[in-house]
Amino acid sequence: MNTGAHLAHPIRVMIVDDHDVVHWGFRLMLSDLPWIERSFSARSRAEAIELGRRFLPDVALIDLFVAEESGPEICEQLLGTVPEIKVLLISGAGRISSTAVRACGAVGFVPKSWPAADIARALRMVALGMSMIEADAEAPDTAVPLLTERELDVLKLIATGATNREIAATLNLSPHTIKEHASTLYRKLDARNRAEAVQRAQRLGVLA
Repeated sequence: MNTGAHLAHPIRVMIVDDHDVVHWGFRLMLSDLPWIERSFSARSRAEAIELGRRFLPDVALIDLFVAEESGPEICEQLLGTVPEIKVLLISGAGRISSTAVRACGAVGFVPKSWPAADIARALRMVALGMSMIEADAEAPDTAVPLLTERELDVLKLIATGATNREIAATLNLSPHTIKEHASTLYRKLDARNRAEAVQRAQRLGVLA
């Protein structure tokens, strides 16, 4: 990676993640970089939008899953508030296709497992206006959809044949909430009903 170009000014970085140790690690890393002006920590979509509006960060690092919230959806809403911000999606375990990265408006994806120096280079690249989006190793239609832990819980119970009311009782949620989770599952899995959702999830390896 060639990052020899000079930044016009030191940049501000926002980390959006629900784990304190992640914030601590990133802020420790960023504090050693002379071209970082300041870093901010957000632990939810609401905090990310509030900090984005108030401090106008140059780059945001957003986890694929922030508690029960979707990182790509946070990215879309953040860009609606701060259009000029550059977003790098991050994850310690999950992956995301380049098609999905582009769809939510992010400029790339980096695994948390990368060495600190590589993550720093990626930050500098996107701050300079470059992209970290690479071609997928697999075809887009084989990309595994991003499901939250709650959505996966609902999907597993759907696979057993449980009704929405039964799922609600098992998870201590309202039937209306279960219906909303199911609708989201159908959209993410590109399915029209329960049977298609379960079949596609099994085909993609989401369900054993």
